[in-house]
Amino acid sequence: MIFEELSLSGLIAIKPKIFEDERGFFYESFHQKKLQLNEIAIKIVQQNHSGSKKNVLRGLHYQIENSQGKLIRVIKGQIYDVALDLRKSSSTFAKWEGIILNEDNKKLLWVPSGFAHGFIVMSDWAEVEYSTTDFYNPDGERTIIWNDPELNIKWPIPEGEKPILSKKDGQGKLFKDAETYE
Repeated sequence: MIFEELSLSGLIAIKPKIFEDERGFFYESFHQKKLQLNEIAIKIVQQNHSGSKKNVLRGLHYQIENSQGKLIRVIKGQIYDVALDLRKSSSTFAKWEGIILNEDNKKLLWVPSGFAHGFIVMSDWAEVEYSTTDFYNPDGERTIIWNDPELNIKWPIPEGEKPILSKKDGQGKLFKDAETYE
């Protein structure tokens, strides 16, 4: 596995070593010891899998209580994945970063606790699998609006199209009004 530190403190892209032959491919999508050697000490407690059609935008989600670290990968299709640093003590507080994850590059993204997370589907269909370090807590869940003008996230939305949002995501809070972490 190759670990690439991204511009936000603690955000890491992981490129697995892929073994391919005429039968197909194999790779390790999770290896706790290799993650720990790269300062990602995680205990996975929940595995989630979502399927979404093109232009579905999910996020920006986080839990103010039971904050979750997430290890994200795309099984089918392509997404633009965004992480937003909500840790006031971080040198990258209020900054965001986006990365393309797809079934071809097979990259994983480690989003540590203290971040909001979201993605938009770029392909006709995408399936995303992510492991979390804490359990889902609906009472602690928060959403920051995807198009907050202060954040100015550059979502790759085709011109003339709009993202498909859940009711909850369409009613997210502005960043300036959002709860954050110390």
